[in-house]
Amino acid sequence: MLSRLKRALRRRLPRKPKPMKIVMTLLVRDEQDIVRANIEFHRAMGVDFFIATDNKSVDATAEILKEYERAGLLHYIYEGTDDYNQTEWVTRMARMAATKFDATWVINNDADEFWWPMNYPDLRAELAALPQEVVIVEAGRYNFVPVDGSADSFSTAMIYREKASLNAVGKPLPPKVAHRANPGVKVAQGNHGVWGFNPATKAAGKIEIQHFPLRSYAQFENKIIKGGQAYERNKTLGDTAGSTWKRLYEEYKQGNLMSYYKQEEYSSERIQKGLESGELLTEARLPELLNTLNIKPK
Repeated sequence: MLSRLKRALRRRLPRKPKPMKIVMTLLVRDEQDIVRANIEFHRAMGVDFFIATDNKSVDATAEILKEYERAGLLHYIYEGTDDYNQTEWVTRMARMAATKFDATWVINNDADEFWWPMNYPDLRAELAALPQEVVIVEAGRYNFVPVDGSADSFSTAMIYREKASLNAVGKPLPPKVAHRANPGVKVAQGNHGVWGFNPATKAAGKIEIQHFPLRSYAQFENKIIKGGQAYERNKTLGDTAGSTWKRLYEEYKQGNLMSYYKQEEYSSERIQKGLESGELLTEARLPELLNTLNIKPK
């Protein structure tokens, strides 16, 4: 009788809400120059845990990720298929975040993207302030330009961003999305959208993404060659998937990729003109924050 009474009382008591847990997914390939900074930055911004899919990296990317796995901060997945089926791989991680790692919010990220809150000091506070009915947050992206002749790291040299960014085919750079954890979610190719919410209430103007796609010519060429070849092998995606990557791979095959990179690179004179015209903005928050962090898993 007493045990039945205790169970009845427990059922009547309001349950304490679970604390917010932010899980970030990362799909990476040969990102040793940036992946550690990405993880440490997002830890400082309130991300609790990472799920990383390593798609055939041959540099030190896997070793870096496994350091964080040993520290209990990351779950490592090796993906040996070479057809860049991003939708399948990121969807797998996003669902795992909901079912295995008890996420409240999931941010599907790339190693060259840094998510900044726009109204609060960190992502945790930004997401916590959203009404419960908001299930998707759209984050606009801004490209940071490569600096001609710089031997510095990407974060210290690349402190100039475009006021408005276009992709390689001249269209506005599409936003990325974060979403409330959902075991049935499906993530679009490129992490630009998700399905599985009804209604899919969205918020914008809460987060912006600093994007560093061109950090050196060697890094850029490696990315375009491997990504372009992978897309050629993929037989499940439509013709429009990966259009920017496919266009740049064609430039590579025609011997024009270096010329493309040089067109995107900024000399000191071009930077000055861009700042004067308003085409470029100075943005040094990332190196300032990274300088305060001990870039090692704990």
